[in-house]
Amino acid sequence: MAQSYAYRARDRSGKVITGVLEAETASGVSLRLKQMGYFIIGIEEEKASLAKKELHIFKPKAKSKDVTIFTRQFATMINAGLPLVKCLDILTRQTESPVLAEVIADVQHEVEMGRSLSEALAKHPNEFKDLYVSMVKAGEIGGVLDDVLMRVADTLENEQEIKRKIKSAMTYPAVMFGISILLLAVMLLFIVPAFQNMFDAMGAKMPALTKAVVGLSHLLASWKGLLIIVALGFAVWGFRKWIRTEMGRRKLDAFKLKMPAVGPLFHKLSMSRFSRTLGTLVSSGVPILQALEITSATVGNKIVADQVDNVRSGVKEGDSIAGPLSQSKVFPPMVTQMLAIGEETGALDTMLNKVAEFYDSEVSATVESLTSILEPILIVGLGATVGLIVISLYMPIFSLIGQMKS
Repeated sequence: MAQSYAYRARDRSGKVITGVLEAETASGVSLRLKQMGYFIIGIEEEKASLAKKELHIFKPKAKSKDVTIFTRQFATMINAGLPLVKCLDILTRQTESPVLAEVIADVQHEVEMGRSLSEALAKHPNEFKDLYVSMVKAGEIGGVLDDVLMRVADTLENEQEIKRKIKSAMTYPAVMFGISILLLAVMLLFIVPAFQNMFDAMGAKMPALTKAVVGLSHLLASWKGLLIIVALGFAVWGFRKWIRTEMGRRKLDAFKLKMPAVGPLFHKLSMSRFSRTLGTLVSSGVPILQALEITSATVGNKIVADQVDNVRSGVKEGDSIAGPLSQSKVFPPMVTQMLAIGEETGALDTMLNKVAEFYDSEVSATVESLTSILEPILIVGLGATVGLIVISLYMPIFSLIGQMKS
């Protein structure tokens, strides 16, 4: 029975070739490669190769900030004329991240063994994504590795800046929400039972609102409350597992784009990532079909990725990029028109970068707007909930006072 084997070999010019061949044994693959005039470097069953890649999921991952600093320093050293292996040796010893130092050391070893830099980086997908590896490969082919590494560093820094702004803006609402949940739990688990004991001792009649609050307190304090918490935990676990499936991820991404208030934010983030990724790849010399394939995989939204795949199929048949995008409901007219102008003038990368800058500023403005709306909503919501509980606890006391006066 034929099996798939991944191979690495060198052609007559010394260029490293990688690919997959089907044969009954590895010897059969070796024979075919020799007949093709290749010098064999390594052959392994494709399943084993995939298993090795899956191991990266469980390995410690270097922080994106450390990878960005490494990239910037690497570009500076290459630009200064230092040999590639020397640069990697210096960066291995001076990086502050033990995880990244181990990765760089392995990359250095692979380069010393004759592999290209892009091939060595591709062995570490946790730290170096497809976008990173493809740009480095284009830089190696074009002899502009230092310029490409600078572009990679710029791209990584822009992405980190957007993430930092979103994280910073969402910190206060998240803290407020956490404090609200904690405060309500304390009131329901400790304060409400104390008031109930006082009402029972005084023989006070509890209105419907007070009974509802006391009932909720009993529910949370009983085994049923624990059961609810466990059920919620399983629901979250099941939801996270579901969104990792193809159908779940697609439905969630479609819902994100249609969500009220925050839907425009997800849409603008996708447009920014699409424009910046494709623009960076095109300006680095990556072939347009490969650039579209990488962009589709890294855009971060399945619905947008489907549209990019449609564009790639159209480009294969000789169509322009802007043509299929203009028929999509996901891409705004401004994006398609600027891409059309870029294609006509031969400045596609410039137009894409301008679109990315526009949407970066739109994302920042949208995040600030959402934060300004969320903060008062959380404060009012917390105040109203606490106030409702306090009123429910004092209603029996007011009823007793009224009875005593009468």
